Amino acid sequence: MISDNQAIFTIGTAARMLEIHPRTLRIYEEENLVKPLRRGQWRYYTMDDIRWIQCLRNMIHEQGISIAAIKKLLKYTPCWNIADCPFEMRKQCTAFMANGLVPRKVEVVKKSASGNLAA
Repeated sequence: MISDNQAIFTIGTAARMLEIHPRTLRIYEEENLVKPLRRGQWRYYTMDDIRWIQCLRNMIHEQGISIAAIKKLLKYTPCWNIADCPFEMRKQCTAFMANGLVPRKVEVVKKSASGNLAA
């Protein structure tokens, strides 16, 4: 099975998947909004890249946020706050899952009789 972070899609394939022109992907790369894997002159995109670009497209076309504004906002807040992604969508987002904001089981740390911490 192919993982979501494996770069396998060429720019042409990614553009067809997203229903956009390859030039749009080049613009996003020039603006440092996406960084595809480069092998020589070839660009390869991951499924994570595809999802991120879909999110970018939503912010630009549905919410009317400019590329410049997205870049500035990303310096101060995670993308899901800008795009106002519902939690169901966030659960599929590797950026969200990797951030550490997802609730995880917390082990209680107790002090032993000697004063040392123990799990």
